[in-house]
Amino acid sequence: MSERGGNRMFLTLALLRKGIPGKQWIGKYRRPRAVTWQMKRNMLVRLEREAENEYWLSRAYMSREQEQGHATERRMQNWLDFKSAQTANFPQHRYIADHLNHLKVTKNWSS
Repeated sequence: MSERGGNRMFLTLALLRKGIPGKQWIGKYRRPRAVTWQMKRNMLVRLEREAENEYWLSRAYMSREQEQGHATERRMQNWLDFKSAQTANFPQHRYIADHLNHLKVTKNWSS
């Protein structure tokens, strides 16, 4: 169906029904929004920004040889930092002998 036919149908519906049924900005038979100069300007700004992003993304920052394994040392250092931070808060070892030492106070070899 052509765009013109859709507008004619909308116009007929609007004329016969004396308005747009339900909410006028949403739904199948919604009121068409007028395109303003601000909308056009904002769309151009978005398109220019997207074109600039595509431009910068299309250029490689590093070559494939440089990229291969470039972060291994940093990741290893991060892992060691994380591991030491985890063990820093770890409590000291406790032994059962230290807990039960007070029971040996009255124990004698002779009894």
